[in-house]
Amino acid sequence: MSDSLIYMAFVTGLLGAGHCIGMCGGLVSALSLSEAGRQGGWFFHLLYNLGRISTYTFIGAVVGWLGSALAYTDRFKMVTRSLLIGSDVFVILVGLGTAGLFAWLNVSKLDFPGPMKAMTLAVAGLRRLPPAISALPLGLLFGFIPCGYLYAVAITAAQSASVATGALMLFAFGLGTAPALLLFGGAAHWLSGRARTWMLRIAGLVVAGMGVINLIKHMRMMGWFS
Repeated sequence: MSDSLIYMAFVTGLLGAGHCIGMCGGLVSALSLSEAGRQGGWFFHLLYNLGRISTYTFIGAVVGWLGSALAYTDRFKMVTRSLLIGSDVFVILVGLGTAGLFAWLNVSKLDFPGPMKAMTLAVAGLRRLPPAISALPLGLLFGFIPCGYLYAVAITAAQSASVATGALMLFAFGLGTAPALLLFGGAAHWLSGRARTWMLRIAGLVVAGMGVINLIKHMRMMGWFS
C-alpha cells in the first residue's frame, strides 16, 4: 500500500505543478538572472530543484518519524488513531474541494501569503550573486513555502509512521513537480486557462484518493471492518 501512496504522491506533484508555478515560478525565473542579466539556464534550475526536493525529502523524513513516535504507542493509541481518522477526512475534503466539488476548502485555502512575502524579501540579496551560487540555497529555502498540496502529502506521509516511507513520499512529490518547473517558460503557457484548471482538479482527486486509502487502512486498524 505504501508503494501506491508513493506513486500517488508523484502524480500529485506532476499534476499540481501548475500551482507551484503560480506561487513562485516568477520569482524563481527572476532570480535565475545574474546581475549582468545573463541567464543561469538549466544549471540554475537543476540546482534549485535539487535543493527544493532535498527539503521536501527532509520534511517527509521528519513527519514520518513523528508519525512513528506517536501513532502506534499504547498510551496514546485511541487519541492518535482518532487524529488519523480526522486527518484522513481532512485530506479527502481538501482533495475534493480542489477538484471543484465545493469552494470553501481547497489547496489555495492552505497557502499563506505572509511566509512567501518574508522569503521574497529574505532572498532579494541573492539576485546580486551568480546563479550557480544562489540556486541551491534558494531551492532549500523555498522548499518550506506553505503549499496546500505539500501539506496534504505530508499529512499522508506522517500517517505512514515510517521515516523511509515519509521521505520517499515527499521525494516523489518533489520529483513530480520538477518537470514543469524545469520547463517553466513553455509549461507556464501550456498550463494556463482550462488545461491548468483541469490538471489541478485531477491532482485534487489524487489527493482525495490518498486520503481514502489511509482512511480504509485506519478503519481496519481500529477494527471497524475487516
